[in-house]
Amino acid sequence: QVQLVESGGGLVQPGGSLRLSCAASGFTSNDYAIGWFRQAPGKEREGVSCISSSSVGINWYAGSVRGRFSVSRDKAKNTVYLQMNSLNPEDPAIYSCARVVSGRACERDWSTLEQYGTWGQGTQVTVSS
Repeated sequence: QVQLVESGGGLVQPGGSLRLSCAASGFTSNDYAIGWFRQAPGKEREGVSCISSSSVGINWYAGSVRGRFSVSRDKAKNTVYLQMNSLNPEDPAIYSCARVVSGRACERDWSTLEQYGTWGQGTQVTVSS
């Protein structure tokens, strides 16, 4: 069964850091592009980042997180990570990872939801002092 499970969310103070994990099962995550998305209450889901297969090596970031967030893979653990630094009051949301239907590379339209076929349940990130 193809599955993605996120973890690592929680409460952090402004300026703090969190590392989210996206554990894949039922497939080899490095064979696919994996996206991170977030959805805040009352807002549409938005793309945060996308990591290509290590053989491609192209990653993308939303402008609002570039320079603060970093995406990576651990092939041995079949897991993708999202390191989030300098968290601010604009970042709280439910963060989810998703696998593209097919393809190893994150394309320029990586944040288009329709190209993702498998989603995790999400993990809550809260930023508050």
